[in-house]
Amino acid sequence: MPGAMAPAVAATGLELGATVFEAQCAACHVGGGNIIRRGKNLKSKALERNHVDTLELVKQLVIEGKGNMSAYGDRLTEAEIDAVSAYVLAQAAAGWPGN
Repeated sequence: MPGAMAPAVAATGLELGATVFEAQCAACHVGGGNIIRRGKNLKSKALERNHVDTLELVKQLVIEGKGNMSAYGDRLTEAEIDAVSAYVLAQAAAGWPGN
């Protein structure tokens, strides 16, 4: 399939995403939840309801922030933003396993 990532590349990106998530996001979004605003969690239904359910929209939210969520565009590299955004969507699709 054209444009598809090789499994090793995809796994590496998700590993980076998990690392960035733990360092930057997990304090408020542990297990895909939200300790500040319950309805603004990272579960699939909430992402859809809040219109943040595509890679581009998650990336925009990470870069710009919104409401109580800080912007990370000046703190993270483009690769880190891509990786953490993909990680959030993958975890949401899997139901935040282990949580």
